[in-house]
Amino acid sequence: MNTEVLSKEIDTIIANKESKENKLQAICDYLESEISYYDWVGFYFINGNKQELKLAQYTGEETEHTIIPFGKGICGQVAVSNKNFVVQDVTEQDNYISCGWKVKSEIVIPIFVDGENIGQIDIDSHTANTFTEKDEELLEYVCKQVATLF
Repeated sequence: MNTEVLSKEIDTIIANKESKENKLQAICDYLESEISYYDWVGFYFINGNKQELKLAQYTGEETEHTIIPFGKGICGQVAVSNKNFVVQDVTEQDNYISCGWKVKSEIVIPIFVDGENIGQIDIDSHTANTFTEKDEELLEYVCKQVATLF
Protein backbone atom coordinates (compact mmCIF):
# COMPACT_ATOMS: atom_id res chain seq x y z
CA MET A 1 0.00 0.00 0.00
CA ASN A 2 1.49 3.30 -1.10
CA THR A 3 -0.02 5.68 1.46
CA GLU A 4 1.65 8.70 -0.12
CA VAL A 5 -0.07 8.17 -3.48
CA LEU A 6 -3.38 7.32 -1.80
CA SER A 7 -3.21 10.40 0.45
CA LYS A 8 -2.49 12.70 -2.51
CA GLU A 9 -5.58 11.42 -4.33
CA ILE A 10 -7.67 11.98 -1.17
CA ASP A 11 -6.35 15.57 -1.14
CA THR A 12 -7.41 15.96 -4.78
CA ILE A 13 -10.91 14.66 -4.03
CA ILE A 14 -11.28 16.98 -1.02
CA ALA A 15 -10.07 19.99 -3.05
CA ASN A 16 -12.42 19.49 -5.99
CA LYS A 17 -15.52 21.65 -6.49
CA GLU A 18 -18.04 18.85 -5.91
CA SER A 19 -20.57 18.77 -3.08
CA LYS A 20 -19.59 17.27 0.28
CA GLU A 21 -21.74 14.22 -0.50
CA ASN A 22 -20.04 13.69 -3.87
CA LYS A 23 -16.62 13.99 -2.25
CA LEU A 24 -17.52 11.41 0.40
CA GLN A 25 -18.80 9.04 -2.29
CA ALA A 26 -15.64 9.59 -4.35
CA ILE A 27 -13.50 8.70 -1.32
CA CYS A 28 -15.48 5.48 -0.76
CA ASP A 29 -15.22 4.52 -4.43
CA TYR A 30 -11.52 5.35 -4.61
CA LEU A 31 -10.48 3.42 -1.50
CA GLU A 32 -12.56 0.38 -2.44
CA SER A 33 -11.11 0.31 -5.96
CA GLU A 34 -7.47 0.91 -4.97
CA ILE A 35 -7.11 -1.37 -1.93
CA SER A 36 -7.89 -4.97 -2.83
CA TYR A 37 -9.03 -6.05 0.63
CA TYR A 38 -11.39 -3.06 1.19
CA ASP A 39 -14.65 -4.77 0.24
CA TRP A 40 -17.07 -2.26 1.81
CA VAL A 41 -16.22 1.38 2.54
CA GLY A 42 -18.69 3.75 4.13
CA PHE A 43 -19.26 6.78 6.31
CA TYR A 44 -21.58 6.95 9.31
CA PHE A 45 -22.40 10.27 10.98
CA ILE A 46 -24.14 11.24 14.21
CA ASN A 47 -27.86 11.46 13.47
CA GLY A 48 -28.78 14.95 14.69
CA ASN A 49 -28.97 14.97 18.48
CA LYS A 50 -29.92 11.29 18.70
CA GLN A 51 -27.63 8.71 20.28
CA GLU A 52 -27.21 6.90 16.97
CA LEU A 53 -25.24 6.84 13.74
CA LYS A 54 -26.80 7.18 10.31
CA LEU A 55 -25.28 5.67 7.17
CA ALA A 56 -24.19 8.24 4.61
CA GLN A 57 -22.19 7.47 1.47
CA TYR A 58 -20.78 3.98 0.92
CA THR A 59 -19.47 1.57 -1.70
CA GLY A 60 -20.10 -2.16 -1.54
CA GLU A 61 -22.99 -4.47 -0.90
CA GLU A 62 -26.25 -3.03 0.41
CA THR A 63 -26.60 -3.06 4.19
CA GLU A 64 -29.67 -3.05 6.40
CA HIS A 65 -27.62 -1.27 9.07
CA THR A 66 -28.51 2.29 8.10
CA ILE A 67 -29.05 3.32 11.74
CA ILE A 68 -26.72 2.07 14.49
CA PRO A 69 -27.35 2.91 18.16
CA PHE A 70 -24.38 4.19 20.16
CA GLY A 71 -22.62 1.26 21.83
CA LYS A 72 -23.96 -1.37 19.37
CA GLY A 73 -21.52 -3.13 17.07
CA ILE A 74 -18.06 -1.88 16.18
CA CYS A 75 -19.33 1.45 14.79
CA GLY A 76 -21.53 2.09 17.82
CA GLN A 77 -18.63 1.33 20.16
CA VAL A 78 -16.38 3.83 18.34
CA ALA A 79 -19.12 6.47 18.71
CA VAL A 80 -18.79 6.01 22.49
CA SER A 81 -15.04 5.32 22.89
CA ASN A 82 -13.79 7.94 20.38
CA LYS A 83 -10.98 5.52 19.54
CA ASN A 84 -9.96 3.52 16.48
CA PHE A 85 -11.26 -0.05 16.51
CA VAL A 86 -9.55 -2.75 14.48
CA VAL A 87 -11.18 -6.18 14.44
CA GLN A 88 -8.99 -8.77 12.74
CA ASP A 89 -11.57 -11.56 13.17
CA VAL A 90 -15.21 -10.55 13.60
CA THR A 91 -16.12 -13.98 15.00
CA GLU A 92 -14.14 -13.09 18.14
CA GLN A 93 -16.29 -10.03 18.90
CA ASP A 94 -19.35 -10.44 21.12
CA ASN A 95 -20.76 -7.00 20.27
CA TYR A 96 -20.53 -7.31 16.49
CA ILE A 97 -23.30 -6.52 14.01
CA SER A 98 -22.92 -8.76 10.98
CA CYS A 99 -23.26 -6.94 7.67
CA GLY A 100 -22.89 -10.15 5.71
CA TRP A 101 -21.43 -13.62 5.95
CA LYS A 102 -18.45 -12.65 3.80
CA VAL A 103 -17.12 -10.05 6.27
CA LYS A 104 -14.11 -11.38 8.19
CA SER A 105 -12.50 -8.19 9.54
CA GLU A 106 -13.41 -4.55 10.10
CA ILE A 107 -11.70 -1.25 10.89
CA VAL A 108 -13.49 1.86 12.11
CA ILE A 109 -11.81 5.27 12.55
CA PRO A 110 -13.61 8.26 14.12
CA ILE A 111 -13.87 11.69 12.49
CA PHE A 112 -13.34 14.66 14.80
CA VAL A 113 -14.37 18.28 14.22
CA ASP A 114 -13.27 20.72 16.94
CA GLY A 115 -12.57 17.75 19.24
CA GLU A 116 -16.04 16.28 18.79
CA ASN A 117 -16.65 12.85 17.24
CA ILE A 118 -19.09 13.57 14.38
CA GLY A 119 -18.88 10.23 12.60
CA GLN A 120 -16.55 7.61 11.23
CA ILE A 121 -15.24 5.71 8.28
CA ASP A 122 -16.01 2.00 8.34
CA ILE A 123 -14.17 -0.59 6.24
CA ASP A 124 -15.18 -4.25 5.97
CA SER A 125 -12.94 -6.90 4.47
CA HIS A 126 -13.68 -10.42 3.29
CA THR A 127 -10.15 -11.32 4.49
CA ALA A 128 -9.36 -12.02 8.15
CA ASN A 129 -6.29 -10.51 9.84
CA THR A 130 -5.74 -8.06 7.00
CA PHE A 131 -5.52 -4.58 8.56
CA THR A 132 -2.16 -3.08 9.54
CA GLU A 133 -0.85 0.14 11.07
CA LYS A 134 -0.61 1.51 7.51
CA ASP A 135 -4.39 1.14 7.17
CA GLU A 136 -4.90 3.00 10.43
CA GLU A 137 -2.51 5.77 9.38
CA LEU A 138 -4.16 6.16 5.97
CA LEU A 139 -7.69 6.16 7.37
CA GLU A 140 -6.78 8.63 10.13
CA TYR A 141 -5.48 10.91 7.38
CA VAL A 142 -8.69 10.43 5.39
CA CYS A 143 -10.75 11.32 8.48
CA LYS A 144 -8.70 14.48 9.12
CA GLN A 145 -9.28 15.57 5.54
CA VAL A 146 -13.02 14.72 5.69
CA ALA A 147 -13.28 16.80 8.88
CA THR A 148 -12.37 19.90 6.83
CA LEU A 149 -15.66 19.51 4.95
CA PHE A 150 -17.68 20.24 8.10
